[in-house]
Amino acid sequence: MAHPEKTAPAAGTPVVAKLSFLDRFLAVWILLAMAVGLGLGRVVPGLNEALAALEIGGISLPIALGLLVMMYPVLAKVRYDRLDTVTRDRRLLVSSLVVNWVIGPAVMFALAWIFLADLPEYRTGLIIVGLARCIAMVIIWNDLACGDREAAAVLVALNSVFQVLAFGLLGWFYLDLLPGWLGLDTGDLDVSPWLIALNVVIFLGVPLAAGFLTRTLGEKRMGRERYESAFLPRIGPWALYGLLFTIVLLFALQGDRITDQPLDVARIAVPLLAYFVIMWFGTFVFGKAIGMDYGRTTTLAFTAAGNNFELAIAVAIATFGVTSGQALAGVVGPLIEVPVLVGLVYVSLAWRKRFGARSE
Repeated sequence: MAHPEKTAPAAGTPVVAKLSFLDRFLAVWILLAMAVGLGLGRVVPGLNEALAALEIGGISLPIALGLLVMMYPVLAKVRYDRLDTVTRDRRLLVSSLVVNWVIGPAVMFALAWIFLADLPEYRTGLIIVGLARCIAMVIIWNDLACGDREAAAVLVALNSVFQVLAFGLLGWFYLDLLPGWLGLDTGDLDVSPWLIALNVVIFLGVPLAAGFLTRTLGEKRMGRERYESAFLPRIGPWALYGLLFTIVLLFALQGDRITDQPLDVARIAVPLLAYFVIMWFGTFVFGKAIGMDYGRTTTLAFTAAGNNFELAIAVAIATFGVTSGQALAGVVGPLIEVPVLVGLVYVSLAWRKRFGARSE
């Protein structure tokens, strides 16, 4: 059920102003982290060799630490006890599963092949992004757009669990099996569904278990209100710190490649932009067409449009390497997502009147 007491931001109050300082300038922090990384790659000799000395199984330990740090706070926020509520709303449950796990990956697959057919590494990276459904920033976008907060929490929990179970299989399907059926040339790409599944278990399963235990034990010891008002704000910024730390290292290692091919970032951005627009507008119209109220339609749309770039980056690095094009494609994602989805918050609020919701 939507929260009727929630209203749109007052006239003259920008949506961006309701974001925290860190979230408001997220795109700026990412750009700065990219610049710092490029600078480090230029001025610090032997950085690649130093990181190579800190690898286990081909995964850089500093980067793995950054990835786990950025996943944990997000998963500690999830209300796992609300999973049963979505199962009672069959329409929301089925719509979310179809949009997120059938339509979303298929749309990104199509866009990746349309725009990046000649750049297989970036194409693969985008397909991986399409498989990583949003479990983080969607809560922020949903709240700003006055969506159904409870439904958002439930869908985040559902996606978190489903990704552990389905990501590896879907990765094999979209990166290997489907291209073969369609006669698409994947070059020498060799994708192991088991390796992808293992990396998902490590980089999502471990922080998911930690987040679940933190939520469960934290609520027992502190109570839900204190846990959410005191503990979560303390650990929340660490998700951004982990992301920025990872981006700095990635761009330090990829500096030569990026500066030699600056248009590659632009080419990655184009299908990402198309993806956000197609998924959000398509899902919003769909939700309204099947009779959902504004709150749940908005929640479904933002859940469909957003992606879990933290997981996509982790899987790309662990599967293809820290200096791979797949990893770079994942890093470009949040740089495009943040300003686009902030704009879509304004669009959502403008359409709110069509649902008969209060707009004052």
